[in-house]
Amino acid sequence: MTTTTIPTGRRGRNRPHSWPVPAALVTLSAIPLTAGALRLVQLSGGPAVMPVDHRFTGFPGALIAHIMGAAVFALVGAFQFVPRLRRRSWHRRAGRVVAVAGLGVTVSALWLTLFYDPQPGSGTVLFVFRLVFAPAMAACLVLGFTAIQRRDIPAHRAWMMRAYAIGLGAGTQACTQGIGEAIFGTGTLQGDLARGAGWAINLAAAEWIIRRPAIRRRRRARRSASAHRAPTSAYAGRSTTS
Repeated sequence: MTTTTIPTGRRGRNRPHSWPVPAALVTLSAIPLTAGALRLVQLSGGPAVMPVDHRFTGFPGALIAHIMGAAVFALVGAFQFVPRLRRRSWHRRAGRVVAVAGLGVTVSALWLTLFYDPQPGSGTVLFVFRLVFAPAMAACLVLGFTAIQRRDIPAHRAWMMRAYAIGLGAGTQACTQGIGEAIFGTGTLQGDLARGAGWAINLAAAEWIIRRPAIRRRRRARRSASAHRAPTSAYAGRSTTS
C-alpha cells in the first residue's frame, strides 16, 4: 500500500503563501519604478516620453543614484519577505545589498530635496515630510543592521520592515494622490498631504504586521487562562450546592 505524505510544519505551511507578498510589493512599486526608468531613458538622450523636467537638464547624478537605488531596494527587498529565502545565505547577502541601496536612496533624496528646486506642484509640507522620512529610513536601516549584529532577529526584522515601508512610499503615494484629488480636489496642500498619507499608511501597515504575533500570543494566553479557570469555577459551584 502506498502512503501519501502531507507536508506539515513551518516549511509545509509557508510554501503556498511565499510568493503573493513579494508579488504584491513589486506590483506596488511598479508605477514609480516605471516612471524612473522612463526618466533615465529621457536623460540618456532617448525619446521624451515624459514631460521634461528642467531641474535635471545638466548631469543629475543625485537623481540617477536615487532611481537606481530605489529600483534595487524595492525589487531585491521584496524577496526578503519569502520565508524559504530567509532560511538561506541569500537573505544575508541580499540584505547587505538592500541596506546599501536604501542608504543611497536616503542620501540622494536629501540631496534632491535640499539642493534642487522644489518639485512643481509641491509645497513646504512635502519639503518637511521629505526631511523627516529620509533620515528616518536611514535610521531604521542602521538600527536593523546593529540589531542583527547582536543576533536580535525580531528587532532586525522590525526595523528593516519599517525602512522598507518608508522606501516604498512612492508606490502608495500613486494611489493616495489619485484618491485625494478625486475627493478633495487639486492643490499644493492637498497634494502634499496625499503624499504624506502614503508614508503614513505604509508605516501603519508595517507596525500592524510587526505587532501581530505578540497580539496573537496575548489572545492565546487569555483564552488558555479562561479555559483553565472555567473547570475550577464549575467544580466549586458543585461543591457548594452538594
